Amino acid sequence: MPPKKFKDLNSFLDDQPKDPNLVASPFGGYFKNPAADAGSNNASKKSSYQQQRNWKQGGNYQQGGYQSYDSNYNNYNNYNNYNNYNNYNNYNKYNGQGYQKSTYKQSAVTPNQSGTPTPSASTTSLTSLNEKLSNLELTPISQFLSKIPECQSITDCKNQIKLIIEEFGKEGNSTGEKIEEWKIVDVLSKFIKPKNPSLVRESAMLIISNIAQFFSGKPPQEAYLLPFFNVALDCTSDKENTVKRAAQHAIDSLLNCFPMEALTCFVLPTILDYLSSGAKWQAKMAALSVVDRIREDSANDLLELTFKDAVPVLTDVATDFKPELAKQGYKTLLDYVSILDNLDLSPRYKLIVDTLQDPSKVPESVKSLSSVTFVAEVTEPSLSLLVPILNRSLNLSSSSQEQLRQTVIVVENLTRLVNNRNEIESFIPLLLPGIQKVVDTASLPEVRELAEKALNVLKEDDEADKENKFSGRLTLEEGRDFLLDHLKDIKADDSCFVKPYMNDETVIKYMSKILTVDSNVNDWKRLEDFLTAIFGGSDSQREFVKQDFIHNLRALFYQEKERADEDEGIEIVNTDFSLAYGSRMLLNKTNLRLLKGHRYGLCGRNGAGKSTLMRAIANGQLDGFPDKDTLRTCFVEHKLQGEEGDLDLVSFIALDEELQSTSREEIAAALESVGFDEERRAQTVGSLSGGWKMKLELARAMLQKADILLLDEPTNHLDVSNVKWLEEYLLEHTDITSLIVSHDSGFLDTVCTDIIHYENKKLAYYKGNLAAFVEQKPEAKSYYTLTDSNAQMRFPPPGILTGVKSNTRAVAKMTDVTFSYPGAQKPSLSHVSCSLSLSSRVACLGPNGAGKSTLIKLLTGELVPNEGKVEKHPNLRIGYIAQHALQHVNEHKEKTANQYLQWRYQFGDDREVLLKESRKISEDEKEMMTKEIDIDDGRGKRAIEAIVGRQKLKKSFQYEVKWKYWKPKYNSWVPKDVLVEHGFEKLVQKFDDHEASREGLGYRELIPSVITKHFEDVGLDSEIANHTPLGSLSGGQLVKVVIAGAMWNNPHLLVLDEPTNYLDRDSLGALAVAIRDWSGGVVMISHNNEFVGALCPEQWIVENGKMVQKGSAQVDQSKFEDGGNADAVGLKASNLAKPSVDDDDSPANIKVKQRKKRLTRNEKKLQAERRRLRYIEWLSSPKGTPKPVDTDDEED
Repeated sequence: MPPKKFKDLNSFLDDQPKDPNLVASPFGGYFKNPAADAGSNNASKKSSYQQQRNWKQGGNYQQGGYQSYDSNYNNYNNYNNYNNYNNYNNYNKYNGQGYQKSTYKQSAVTPNQSGTPTPSASTTSLTSLNEKLSNLELTPISQFLSKIPECQSITDCKNQIKLIIEEFGKEGNSTGEKIEEWKIVDVLSKFIKPKNPSLVRESAMLIISNIAQFFSGKPPQEAYLLPFFNVALDCTSDKENTVKRAAQHAIDSLLNCFPMEALTCFVLPTILDYLSSGAKWQAKMAALSVVDRIREDSANDLLELTFKDAVPVLTDVATDFKPELAKQGYKTLLDYVSILDNLDLSPRYKLIVDTLQDPSKVPESVKSLSSVTFVAEVTEPSLSLLVPILNRSLNLSSSSQEQLRQTVIVVENLTRLVNNRNEIESFIPLLLPGIQKVVDTASLPEVRELAEKALNVLKEDDEADKENKFSGRLTLEEGRDFLLDHLKDIKADDSCFVKPYMNDETVIKYMSKILTVDSNVNDWKRLEDFLTAIFGGSDSQREFVKQDFIHNLRALFYQEKERADEDEGIEIVNTDFSLAYGSRMLLNKTNLRLLKGHRYGLCGRNGAGKSTLMRAIANGQLDGFPDKDTLRTCFVEHKLQGEEGDLDLVSFIALDEELQSTSREEIAAALESVGFDEERRAQTVGSLSGGWKMKLELARAMLQKADILLLDEPTNHLDVSNVKWLEEYLLEHTDITSLIVSHDSGFLDTVCTDIIHYENKKLAYYKGNLAAFVEQKPEAKSYYTLTDSNAQMRFPPPGILTGVKSNTRAVAKMTDVTFSYPGAQKPSLSHVSCSLSLSSRVACLGPNGAGKSTLIKLLTGELVPNEGKVEKHPNLRIGYIAQHALQHVNEHKEKTANQYLQWRYQFGDDREVLLKESRKISEDEKEMMTKEIDIDDGRGKRAIEAIVGRQKLKKSFQYEVKWKYWKPKYNSWVPKDVLVEHGFEKLVQKFDDHEASREGLGYRELIPSVITKHFEDVGLDSEIANHTPLGSLSGGQLVKVVIAGAMWNNPHLLVLDEPTNYLDRDSLGALAVAIRDWSGGVVMISHNNEFVGALCPEQWIVENGKMVQKGSAQVDQSKFEDGGNADAVGLKASNLAKPSVDDDDSPANIKVKQRKKRLTRNEKKLQAERRRLRYIEWLSSPKGTPKPVDTDDEED
């Protein structure tokens, strides 16, 4: 049977027979026909819906609600029947203070008794409102407020509001407190009740808007406006659009009254409290919009101070049961979190917010955080995001042991990076119970051990020194006390706006909050503007704000130790600025203040932005810094001259734009004054050593007659005598202000009058030299000791060198070597002989230009000697870090450090080695190698195609040769001497390099993860190694890249030419400890006596083309903070005989170990007798004497 055809409801009703008692409605459906009812009270059948709609409008409804439906509702048009509502004369009982007679039109219809609000219900609401208003205390505005409910139009309401505002204007300077005194907020809270007419509710919002506009620009009276926010937000959920628009306008007017600081520290907490209340979800949506506006209009550093309070509230809103509210809350939270300046966390902000909203993502988030190498300072905002996730991970019953292990590691790493105890103080009680629980209950010993370490770090912070000293951040109580103390000093000045409020708690609390937040972000300019607006515009008040109020406040933050007195010096620079490099904020709202003739040492870790600051000053990019016409600055840095390398020195300096008016004679005279004689001035720039190039830059600065010298690592490459000359030059010229970046502790101690230290993205000033700075800041003692406590480096072990059983045996040597550069009149080195072993710790010393770098280049194969012989073990791997090693990585600026290392070793060989002069094959050598040779094997002359193998042959090697046009089965083994004799030395050397590199890389995987671990071992953060281009790295970071590249193939010998250049003190200490504990040989050129003296017992003195070897010297291990390492390779070897050049100890020579001589029968008897006597002597010795060890090597 087919299914019945579906019929919709309308069709079904149309098919029904018409009922004479029903009439169709234009809205659909049927209603009882009024004509069918008996009686004359037809008007009482009127639709209650119409009555409700009309009365809710709260105005004159003479026109009727449904005029367009006259055909169906003729009986509903008779509004004259409302006679019964002419009863409003009863309101006269309020004696003129209450509502007046209303103008509602009369009607003959009696209201129904349905549950829908009716005119009688509205009457009840108005009556109730009028009673409440009559119960309030009489104020100057009471009469105007009481008339608002009686108004018939919005125009009448605005007239009453205007009169209210005029009353405020009559109160003078103390207007703001009248808001509390007249209890306006209480009145408006009654106006916005839902049962009141919409005109009354809208008028309440207009009152708020007008009051806000009246107080705008009259600080600090806006402090009294804060309670209006809750009233306005409540009305954003009103059903009437006019009321909602008025509420939004009121909120905008209120926000425009407050300065930026007040939005974050004063308004935002109120909005957050509102979001935590039981308000309607529509009102909370409006509150979220206010949070978004505050975020857009406020500075990021101000907002970061609110994270601790804002993140939990916004997280609750993002997890609300109302989908619309939860969606908007999530968006607001994500946008809010994204303002945080933390490079470690910025790629993971979305994951963190997702985890805060959805706890099921905690394992994923913890796993991601555990892979982060935290290097940025951890602050309270960062902890506000991470602690809820970590705390949940610690307390979840479903957390795996691996997840707990990752969590406690993250907790420990975060805690160690907190510099200010106040940042973590409030979070320690949250984390301690969870960590303690892991210590007590974790099933894996490894997890318990890691948790124990994290627990100890947390307890150390919890028990940190709590002495009464400034912590680096002003608390609200301290800010309030500071304000009250200084308000006492304000003179009784009529122009002082704050004078009437000096005893008002609302204003004091308001000003204290703004003073506290501006101080904590060091925004002194904005604070000065705010206080000047409050204290008045008189000159005396401005001077008080600037010279006393702000200065004393800044002194709390160690920005200025003492006020600049008249005799201290002439101030030439005083500017507030911020400095960023790319996406990194280096300095944030700090002050640079320089006095004429002072010499400032600029100190900070690698990558802090020291060179960037000096370059910004030199390029005129620093906000507020005087221009070049007012103050001449000269930036002296060590840089390579490329295209200008072929110019003579005078021509090179003459190209400077600043010296176009200087004659060549003046330039020559200036050069001669710094040590460039006529012969040296004739040299090209490219032929100068590093030290002379630096002196050339200094000579150019002298010619520019600079007021400020910006010296970036001026002692790099300078020998002791030239450093002494530079110190004397700076001390003599007291009219020149110097800003110096240097890691040479002795140099800074000698020349500096002040120290500027990078602290938390601020510049902190300290009187005196570096020694005085360390006394004031003991944690900076790394400037005087070599320690790896702040940074660590670890070098890979060198591996086994074939045939070398002793660390004291020579593995590389030079014999009677002479070398001169092309075009030079005399040789750089003449008849030099030396040797190195695996235990060598050699310092190569001498003045600039003496030939130290040339000696090293000859030893490593960078250069080919004119005379003499350079030998090395065929499998010896040398890690070479050249004086200008950065020029290699500068050719790959677009690559990251990880990509650079992959490129360098992608074919198994070190590409940098292939660029050496000794490895390049000239055209003549290529042509010679094509000739055919006869090796006397009976097969005639043949041409060599390639060397494909190598094996030991007596004291040397023989090589497997693939012949051109011959099959591999006809390969021959040819001794090394024969190949060298026929001119194939470079081909043999190339194959030796390949074999050595193959051995070193045998256990290395050239994959990003392994490379990342290698960079971390040399102290370069994985985030920088993997994601930052080489062109964006600082000099110290580039040095670490070069060190990592040299150590990748596990070298046996490390050659360092000026390794201390560009490294900060932390990295210098880490390098010193890494070299000390490494088991390979080391040769270094350095003018840093502290570094060399702590590591190298042997010295090679190079001067005037000659080299003199000094015997083993005692190393100064006191330079190390840990007291040194007595088992270091160089120290143990220093007591042994050094390798002799005259011995027959060719690097390829393998000496057979001598067999021990067999004892005769009589010798065995004598040995047994000696052992018996020793045993008897031990038995008769006092108790506790150790038993002597039997040995066959004792003397008779």
